[in-house]
Amino acid sequence: MKDVAARAGVGLKTVSRVVNEEPGVTPDTVARVQSAIDALGFRRNDSARLLRTRRTASVGLVLEDLADPFYGALSRAVEDVARAHGALLFTGSSIENPRREQELVLAFCARRVDGLVVVPASDDHRYLTPEIDAGVATVFVDRPAGRIDADVVLTDNAGGTRTGVAHLIAHGHRRIGFIGDQPGIHTAAERLRGYREAMADAGLPVRPDWYAMGPTTPERVRAALATMLTGPEPVTALLAGNNRVTVTAVRVLSGRPRPVALVGFDDFELADLLDPPVTVVAQDAPGLGRSAAQLLFRRLDGATSQETSRVELPARLIARGSGEIPPAD
Repeated sequence: MKDVAARAGVGLKTVSRVVNEEPGVTPDTVARVQSAIDALGFRRNDSARLLRTRRTASVGLVLEDLADPFYGALSRAVEDVARAHGALLFTGSSIENPRREQELVLAFCARRVDGLVVVPASDDHRYLTPEIDAGVATVFVDRPAGRIDADVVLTDNAGGTRTGVAHLIAHGHRRIGFIGDQPGIHTAAERLRGYREAMADAGLPVRPDWYAMGPTTPERVRAALATMLTGPEPVTALLAGNNRVTVTAVRVLSGRPRPVALVGFDDFELADLLDPPVTVVAQDAPGLGRSAAQLLFRRLDGATSQETSRVELPARLIARGSGEIPPAD
């Protein structure tokens, strides 16, 4: 900085103000200092900055699966907010593995991130208590934390599913199936609850062979759907519990002579170009990421309320055609 100050003909404090984008420096002086920085190849020493401020200007994001477009949109929104606050984002995938989640979270903490945004795979986050007590701001997103009280941003999963099932009922369906993810996952359990509530509100039964929870592998979804579509009372419509289930359901149902109505939870790429286009209950993935990151930076900027925040965003139905098919019988 002394070399930059000497070359630009200004004091050290002026260089500091320019580097840290502080007010009180004229545009001509900024240009002169920046020219000296460029000529000398000056780079700010972030290690020294950490010693002075005790902040690294970095945050960690732990997702379920980086390959899932839903989490891609969520991650981009978190990154945009972090960038607006001058922070670097580190990202990793837990692959729905609690041990890997913990390893990632603690690895980020070991690198002194200022805060964390976590899509939890675990149902016990007490391992994070020492980090939170040490000042690591933490916000959970998509699912709540397990066994600790923490800020969280969620989708109204039960409400979204109720809307999707009610839409199928409004189009004449009475035998409606539901295929969801692992029942221990918060979002999957909430969507199953919404399905049951919508059927009960309409006075409709839920037969044991009309719903199935478990891994979202194509093999498991195909088997569950085959069970629902056979027997004395086959379903005439399906609510798919997430985008992976929906994609497999589209492949199965496209080859059937009798049409089956379909509503998927989560939108997905090209859903509007299929035949018929797929009706979905869409989450606001960017909204989830943006809300979680904004809440995180409010904490980092000094929001000291002892009460944790719970933000719940609505899901919306997008009617495209597959959910409006009437029952064949």
